[in-house]
Formats: sequence, structure tokens, C-alpha cells
Amino acid sequence: MPAVTVDDLTILPRLAAPGLGDQPRPVWQVSTAPQGFEGEGFPVRRAFAGLDLAHLDPFIMMDQMGEVEYAPGEPKGTPWHPHRGFETVTYIIDGVFEHRDSHGGGGEITNGDTQWMTAGSGLLHIETPPEWLVQSGGLFHGVQLWVNLPRSSKMTAPRYQDIRSGEVALLTSPDAGALVRVIAGSVAGHAGPGITHTPISMVHASLEPGARLDLPWDVDFNALVYVLNGHGTIGVDDRPIRMGQTAVLGAGDYLTLQAGAAQESRSPQLDVVVVGGRPLREPLAWAGPFVMNSKDEVLTAYQDFQRGAFGQIPAH
Repeated sequence: MPAVTVDDLTILPRLAAPGLGDQPRPVWQVSTAPQGFEGEGFPVRRAFAGLDLAHLDPFIMMDQMGEVEYAPGEPKGTPWHPHRGFETVTYIIDGVFEHRDSHGGGGEITNGDTQWMTAGSGLLHIETPPEWLVQSGGLFHGVQLWVNLPRSSKMTAPRYQDIRSGEVALLTSPDAGALVRVIAGSVAGHAGPGITHTPISMVHASLEPGARLDLPWDVDFNALVYVLNGHGTIGVDDRPIRMGQTAVLGAGDYLTLQAGAAQESRSPQLDVVVVGGRPLREPLAWAGPFVMNSKDEVLTAYQDFQRGAFGQIPAH
């Protein structure tokens, strides 16, 4: 898993152990993501499928894209499509993805890079593997997270952030057994580079076999843990969790993860994505690519898209 790594974790800032009176977050639910296909046919796991939207707020959905080894000619992406009312966060762990949109945003991201797109008032965009990757094939693995925008920011101007892997904040556990990558938000005072309209945090953590991670987490945020690879336990009651499962956690000051002592050779570490945010607690009307506060606003979004208000597909 070639997302940004460090050969010697002992050189990184270390998270402090939980303090006296700090409360661990209890595990409310563990669910298994169903598998399906997205866009032109690339495989995904629907990380949050079946979970109560009230527990997800301010998130809408998250897909694990791959992990898949494409043969030549097989790599796939998405066709041009519209969005309004939320943000997409595309984090590439392995492989290459290109983004273009009708507001001039775009670029190519690879191992450990993130594209943070604020759809806001509306745009058209496309996500595809580059042509050379289509011809050669190769490994592809990533995550796409949808973050709701508050009512006051639904119609904000679209924005694109290109976050390189070298910009993320890197931390480790007290025993240097876990690498914590802070993509957005703040963990123990260490801020990630992602600029968010909705207060959230996003972390990718890798735990060595047998390692334990007590991750401080904003008490005002919810907490969702999704396992990308490997297996281990979560919570102080050591609830088992494995690849393709999501844990919903209750309130507290920190969350606890422990990697199994023996991992598979293809997944030598326990890898998780941890996301959390301050719930918006606003009405939600979600239909396809539009995430608004009412059905009328969704209908307006469709009408605006059909009349070309989201911009034009740029010349390649």
C-alpha cells in the first residue's frame, strides 16, 4: 500500500496516551460493506450502506474503489456527470486517477494524493484513469467520501483542492507501531491540509501487526472507522473488525484500534480510514448527484442541470 509512508516512524511526532478521565468511544455498530460497481464499471465497496443517516451526518456515503489489478484495456472511470450541494473527497492509495470539471479544476493524483472538490452551486466533472494506464493496466485502489454542505454553503462557488501526499500531517503512536496520516481536520493539534466548509476530520492509519492505536478525536464529532485492509479489534471491549467493515462509534475522547498479531501476506498491516464531523442536523434531500435540503431544491438542481447552468464540458 504505497500511500505516503515513513521508513522510521520514531522520527515522527507521537500521540500522547489517553489522560486520566479521558473516555474511550464505545462501538455502537459494525457493518459489512456490500460490493457493487460504479461509473463505467469499476468495483466498489459501499462503506456506509445500511447505516443510519443520523449516525453518518455530515457524511453522505463513502466508497472503497478497488483494490483491483487491471489487465491492459480494463481500467475504468466515470463519464461526465453533475453534482450540487456537497463535496467529494477522492483519496488515491494506489494507482492514478485524473479529474476534470466544468469550472477549470482538475489534475492527476496518485499514491497518497487527494482531490477535494466542492461542488457547491453545481458543476460537471469526470474521473478517469489516464490513457497510458488504460493501455498498460495496473493496480488501482482508493476511497471517495461525500461530505454534505450546510444549508448556508449549498450554493457556494465550486472549489477544487489538489492535496499532495507530502502535505499531509504524519504522526505515530507512543510505541511507533502505527502511522497516522491526517488529511483534513486536526488530531491532537496536528492539522491536515484539507480545507473544509463542514468541520470534519479524515485520517488514514496503518497499524503494524499487534500494534495498538489510541486516536484522540474531537468530542464534538461523530466517528466512523472503515477497514481498508487487514483485521484487528476496535474499542476497549476488543470488538473484531476486518477488511470491508465499518464501525460506528459513540461519544468519547478517543477511539481504540488494535491490529491482529498475524496479518495476511497481501495485507501486512491493518489499514483504516477514520472520518468524523460535527453533525449538521439539517433536513436532507438526496437524489443521485444532488444533495439538498428539500425535494423542491433537488428538482431545481435537475432543471438547472438540464438547462446548462452547471457549465459546459471543456474541450480535451
